[in-house]
Amino acid sequence: MTDSLENWRRTHYSDKVKKELKGEDIILMGWVHEIRDLGGIIFVLLRDRDGIMQITAPSKKISPKLFEDIKKLKKEAVIAVKGIVQESPKAPNGVEIIPEEIKFLNGSKLPLPLDTTGNVHAEIDTRLDSRYLDLRKQNVSAIFKIKSRMFHSIRKFLEEKDYREINTPKLVASATEGGTELFPITYFEKEAFLGQSPQLYKQMMMASGFDKVFEIAPIFRAEEHDTLRHLNEAISIDLETAFTDHEDAMEILEELIQRAIQDVKEHCGDALKTLEVDLKVPEIPFPRVDYDDVVDIVTSKGVLMNYGEDLSRAAEKAMGEVMDGYYFITGWPTAIKPFYVMPGSEDPEKSCAFDLMYKDLEISSGAMRIHNYDLLVQQMKDKGLNPDSFETYLQAFRYGMPPHSGWGVGAERFTMSITGVKNIRETVLFPRDRRRLTP
Repeated sequence: MTDSLENWRRTHYSDKVKKELKGEDIILMGWVHEIRDLGGIIFVLLRDRDGIMQITAPSKKISPKLFEDIKKLKKEAVIAVKGIVQESPKAPNGVEIIPEEIKFLNGSKLPLPLDTTGNVHAEIDTRLDSRYLDLRKQNVSAIFKIKSRMFHSIRKFLEEKDYREINTPKLVASATEGGTELFPITYFEKEAFLGQSPQLYKQMMMASGFDKVFEIAPIFRAEEHDTLRHLNEAISIDLETAFTDHEDAMEILEELIQRAIQDVKEHCGDALKTLEVDLKVPEIPFPRVDYDDVVDIVTSKGVLMNYGEDLSRAAEKAMGEVMDGYYFITGWPTAIKPFYVMPGSEDPEKSCAFDLMYKDLEISSGAMRIHNYDLLVQQMKDKGLNPDSFETYLQAFRYGMPPHSGWGVGAERFTMSITGVKNIRETVLFPRDRRRLTP
């Protein structure tokens, strides 16, 4: 039989129970992490969202019925404990709880599909198949505490900079950037697609007089990559700013990155400690490396790279061996960038585009955009696109489109750079990749 909550409500999370609460009655709620029955005394580790608290049950200090109830507990049972805070140097946080009452709220089937203590290794596929249990592990939940704080910091930073948050459609009639990396869906009598990027919409919103806009939302890419760095559904942090160029865009981006990392370092110390990450706040401005120099660096490391090519994985690794931390790659060839990227004023063959890298990992790409209608149409044609397919988008450029720039940051890749995890699936609650559509 399970107990009812009745009028019981949690008074503290485990990380808030400190020595200063000695002698006080509190209520904790969570899961049974581990149990050690030493005969005359039972130790129960109760796990909640923010940590682990030791429940110490000596048979000589509690009622026989309570002692027997605690003795029956199994791993991952859901319980509520009312008890007194007591100092204990060997316990987490230097305190323990001497129980007065306990409520058994729900049990758990045994054996578990995986070990929630993390003591027994499980392969990534096993973990993702039972993600609801995997997320109970402290080193896994720490990633999402950091990711949550990162999003909070970014929103706060952009609001301080007077940006407006927008929400753009995720069901679209045509590709954002051309190409075939689209998920088609049936939309009543028509064919539609899941949005690759809010790029075209955020430009139209910015041109509506909003000036400074951002969005944090899903994007969908039908790429068949099966790597540690790719997902088919990801969260993109997108920004667009009127009356700016690519230099302005890089400045706001590096400031945002620095602020988010500073905020995580300040507020997520316990999560960083769990992940054994000594997080360094990067100095700004970040280094700028011209594409021409990137080609030289990569080839000097013995990796073949011809001018006009994007960076291969081998080229990214070569750059990561030379560049430590965050840096921009600038001066990309116009030919390999999307149609909406502004060519350089002095050399049209080189674009006003940039990528933000963290060692060997691309975090963001951005650029100054083309705001001239005729040039934009010409760029579409040059890249083999049909302007008629973008007529709604192009209309915005006929009626006073200002100069503007922006970027998109891959939230999961940014989280990888902060937490040090090597597989991007670790940074997503329920990842969607080439092989995984459940849970």
